[in-house]
Amino acid sequence: MEIILREDIIGLGYKNDIVNVKSGYGRNYLIPTGKAIIASESAKKVLAENLKQQAHKLAAIKANAEKRAAELKGVELTIEVKVSATGATYGSVNAAIVAEELKKKGFEIDRKIITMSDIKHVGDFEATVHFHKEVEAIVPVKVVAETAKEEKETAEK
Repeated sequence: MEIILREDIIGLGYKNDIVNVKSGYGRNYLIPTGKAIIASESAKKVLAENLKQQAHKLAAIKANAEKRAAELKGVELTIEVKVSATGATYGSVNAAIVAEELKKKGFEIDRKIITMSDIKHVGDFEATVHFHKEVEAIVPVKVVAETAKEEKETAEK
């Protein structure tokens, strides 16, 4: 089933993209929730005309996305987590935690535009922030064991 997306859906496509999906996914979820419309010939013509008229606005949106991505250049995150003796974390480090750490550094980024695999052990990883369909920034994430607090507690005793 061919549909036109009305909003960005990570893993599927971006607003105004024409994508093929399984019929059930389109009929039962995307179209009823307003996230997509059926890509008929008339809908494709309307989309082409709208894109032509919005070209200037879309260029401004892309420039803003590039500016935000440039601000993230050089930013590295170090996240302290509790770990077991084997080096496995209690819980996992995910996009929500990365968004929270970025907020602490002064970057207001929605967790929904951050993609990464859930981190379940100590090491160096990468999180990708999708600002625009053509603009993304990669943020290095270093997961370390939470030792500073333990050392302070033992020093106090």
